[in-house]
Amino acid sequence: MHSGRLTQDKSLEALKSANTPDALSVVRELDAPDGADAPRVPGGEIVTEELTVQVVPQAADEFTCHSCFLVRHRSQMAREHDGHQYCQECEG
Repeated sequence: MHSGRLTQDKSLEALKSANTPDALSVVRELDAPDGADAPRVPGGEIVTEELTVQVVPQAADEFTCHSCFLVRHRSQMAREHDGHQYCQECEG
């Protein structure tokens, strides 16, 4: 019965001496920047520049379709129901 105990002790010593990472090294590795966090374009290249988009408010002659949520010119309105406007594409 002692041989089972010796094998168990040897296994325990092997685990203790194994090169396992400590909690701090795991946290550092997870916090380290890598290429997976960078934005990518469809071709797979990493994009390092930010894009700037100018937001233009909806004009008086435009409406937002309640179905597709696209901003359309009033000439493209098919109907208005309960205060909601719908474009010709969604109604067609």
